[in-house]
Amino acid sequence: MEEFDAIVIGAGHAGCEAGLALARTGNKTLLLTLSLDAVAFLACNPSIGGTAKGQLVSEIDALGGEMGVNIDKTLIQLRMLNSGKGPAVQSLRAQADKNRYHEEMKKTIENTPNLFLRQGEAVDIEICEDGTKIVESAVGKKYKCRAIVFATGVYLKSRIIIGDYTKDVGPNGFMNAQKLSDSLKKLGLTLMRFKTGTPARINSRSIDYSKLEIQKGEEEIQNFSFITKRKNKNSAVCYLTYTDENTHNIIRENLDKAPVFSGLIKGVGPRYCPSIETKIVRFADKERHQLFLEPEALSTNEVYIQGFSTSMPVEVQEKMIRSVKGLENAEIMRDSYAIEYDCIDPTELLPTLEYKKVKGLFFAGQINGTSGYEEAGAQGIIAGINANCYLKGKEQLVLKRSDGYIGVLIDDIVTKGTEEPYRMMTSRAEYRLLLRQDNADLRLTEIGRKFGLVDDKRYKIFKKKQKDLEKIFEITKTKFKIDDTIKKLYKDNNESVPTNSVTISDMLKRPNLDAFKVNDVLHVFDNFTFEVVNEMNIMCKYQGYLKQQEEDIAKFQKNESLTIPPEFSYKNLHGIRLEACEKLDAIRPLNIGQASRISGVSPSDIAVLSVLVKKFKGQ
Repeated sequence: MEEFDAIVIGAGHAGCEAGLALARTGNKTLLLTLSLDAVAFLACNPSIGGTAKGQLVSEIDALGGEMGVNIDKTLIQLRMLNSGKGPAVQSLRAQADKNRYHEEMKKTIENTPNLFLRQGEAVDIEICEDGTKIVESAVGKKYKCRAIVFATGVYLKSRIIIGDYTKDVGPNGFMNAQKLSDSLKKLGLTLMRFKTGTPARINSRSIDYSKLEIQKGEEEIQNFSFITKRKNKNSAVCYLTYTDENTHNIIRENLDKAPVFSGLIKGVGPRYCPSIETKIVRFADKERHQLFLEPEALSTNEVYIQGFSTSMPVEVQEKMIRSVKGLENAEIMRDSYAIEYDCIDPTELLPTLEYKKVKGLFFAGQINGTSGYEEAGAQGIIAGINANCYLKGKEQLVLKRSDGYIGVLIDDIVTKGTEEPYRMMTSRAEYRLLLRQDNADLRLTEIGRKFGLVDDKRYKIFKKKQKDLEKIFEITKTKFKIDDTIKKLYKDNNESVPTNSVTISDMLKRPNLDAFKVNDVLHVFDNFTFEVVNEMNIMCKYQGYLKQQEEDIAKFQKNESLTIPPEFSYKNLHGIRLEACEKLDAIRPLNIGQASRISGVSPSDIAVLSVLVKKFKGQ
């Protein structure tokens, strides 16, 4: 029987990050996947990033992960979303060349020491008395290990649905995993049934682009990875179009054929990314819905219709698509479909993503009830880090909500659970002004270094940025007299001219001035990178708000620092309601802060619990 330190089941975005994290920290790791052709496959939208998701990718990168590096290598268009709004909600989004994204990630995995990529279906898990685990494949081969990361995505007993047609396969027609769900049940895990979907792909040659709004990329913005040095070039464009009343009428006339309403689909779908037929019913007053046409890769004519997910029969899909301006003669290359799959209840996991009932079993990605490549990759790197800590007997990593979006994501799912595919959004992060995409390296690189994933090359780049920030902040203290140059700078930007001398820091606090406009005139930042100038600009301009959030975090940390011993019993606690005791016993929070975020636990329950925990620890 072949032996490994760890086995990662599934090589999607969670599995790739988990496998790389384990191998890079010195563990002999097997990455077992249903198909080598599906490694890091972009099964739905051909993009990485987006609102709140861009922050997740940069945090993965800051910890030493691969997603940011890989998308920087393979993107064909890059944009900063919400650039007209404040930095707290700005997020990078890249169109990926989906074929190259898969190829580059697979190449990285194949060339990583200690990482062994193998095609095969895991069907059964055996836990031995000594804590070792045995993974059996469908062909009868067995592998022994001490830790397992389950990163099975949407492949557990998955089936696709198009009209009244169903087939037991995974995304894109890849084979699914039919037996592993039963093995998870035997281990005591609770399974749920979720649903997601993907739009049709159409031939670029059949689109009338003259009727559409062009969406170009941007050049002078940061990369996803903090170690990417070259400036990314946009080699493709996207286009914008809309549904109209004709489209909506076609959908309304065929709602009886929609599996999402007929009862054929049993799984719970995502509230924030619903099918087009759900949108038409839920938002009946809306006259149109926005659609983006996105190229799948430079090597294919396939174009993805973002916002047009459906499980309608194919003949209805054709009518719906061809009713859209610019798509009157659209040639469908791949039909849209819905997909149902098994996932686990994430409240059965610790904040380390380890299963509460069996040590050494970790779960990451859509198996935990989340949606999205970025959410999966974020969980994957944490599960990989903590599986390594388990193997080495070290304290595991728990990122707090104040540390990053990854901390918010994991805390949400393990503390509150989810009744639908969970999607990360900026509104979920209380401290989003501090948890920006541009400063993810400042927040998390030292943590990645501590846990063995930040190598010397990355750390050197990080330390240089820190030094450059120190230098540039010294420059912002420079005072300037109000001469003709300064007067013109203020007047050209519709700002009232100050009467006394001003520092650069003072200038940056004006609403219509920023570091780039100041530098165009004074050339004080010419020796610094865009990233350093941008970072400094945000910190100067939002200094007061940042200080307030830091004070809020200090208060938040008080509850987080009051840990609850694992052996603390929630049975018959005097002064706490029975419902709250049951919820606390089910989740078994690590600290008072996590306990306060459990649904059904009131502030008065927390007040009593704090006293009881302190008393217990004192005894």
